[in-house]
Amino acid sequence: MALFELVLSAPQTLVEPVSEALMNELDALAVSVEDADADTEAEHALFGEPGMPAPKPGWDRSTLKALFDTEDLAVQASTLLLAQDWAAGLGVKSLGEVPEQDWVRLTQSQFEPVEITPAFWIVPSWHEPPAAASRVIRLDPGLAFGTGTHPTTRMCLRWIAEHAPALSASWDRVLDYGCGSGILAIGAALHGAKQVDAVDIDPAAVTSSEHNAAANGVTLRCGLPELAQGKYPLVLANILATPLKLLAPLLSTHLAPGAHLVLAGILDRQAAELQAAYAPWVKLEVLNQDDGWILMGGQRL
Repeated sequence: MALFELVLSAPQTLVEPVSEALMNELDALAVSVEDADADTEAEHALFGEPGMPAPKPGWDRSTLKALFDTEDLAVQASTLLLAQDWAAGLGVKSLGEVPEQDWVRLTQSQFEPVEITPAFWIVPSWHEPPAAASRVIRLDPGLAFGTGTHPTTRMCLRWIAEHAPALSASWDRVLDYGCGSGILAIGAALHGAKQVDAVDIDPAAVTSSEHNAAANGVTLRCGLPELAQGKYPLVLANILATPLKLLAPLLSTHLAPGAHLVLAGILDRQAAELQAAYAPWVKLEVLNQDDGWILMGGQRL
């Protein structure tokens, strides 16, 4: 069955009331909001880096896209909205039929298996693992960060896979700090780590990690940061540079003598800042780089 899309332009002050009216009163099936200045010099991101000044609450000019079951509903919605005194500044950009598609298949087609090493892959549940894959993480796109498509995640997993043959016997405890989807913790468990603690400040990430661990047949201890106690021979943290700098004393206290620390979420221009922050405890080096991101690591002094 075909759907109909109403595309509106709106200033930031109208985005919330118009979206609520579309969903709650005008029978829209879904509403999305985009930057009207996307792909221009006026484009700006809404998501800031932790510890940095808060970004704007919305775009100055937004594009709202609403889906409807019928053309009549879309026309009625646009007519009623434009008639409202409070909706001054709202405009209709287009109204038309959306070609019928298999939306589930279309979404799934955007996520293919990701190679970490020739023998280690991340594979969505709807794909068969490659024949050469001897270790597989089953992970579908979800709310928490870490599906294996980002360079920082791939570099961390590759480090685990490449160093496990020599080091995994000592991985009686591993800490994944800022676990997101739990992907690094799962990777460590699949490569021989015995007890793996996966912690995050976001309860949704903790839940996601628990679910993904069960789906991959591994056992993790998942929880908020207070779960992390004592020393670990391996500490992993794929976050961002600013929180990693702030966390330097805390993460370093969790390192056993000679323990390995692996950090990601760092841009290549931020290497010196991280090296300075961790200098009292670890001599950090750049271990890998991918698309402007770097992997840093070192051993407890």
